[in-house]
Amino acid sequence: MSLGDDTAAPLQIDVVRGNPTEEELAALIAVVSEAYTREEATATASDARPRSAWEISARRLRAPLRRDVGWRVDVG
Repeated sequence: MSLGDDTAAPLQIDVVRGNPTEEELAALIAVVSEAYTREEATATASDARPRSAWEISARRLRAPLRRDVGWRVDVG
């Protein structure tokens, strides 16, 4: 959602204490809008998905194959 969308929900501010002027409310909206715009521009999500429990536990099922040993090992 960006601030310029026509489909965005209308802004509603409930003043619970005091009696702000229109200029004070306009300043509040400007500051909060700027902070939201900056946060939205710098927000990033990681592209890497977390490994599942299966992937973590299945990795330890066996040791890697030793291809240098071959089929038989001469013991002697």
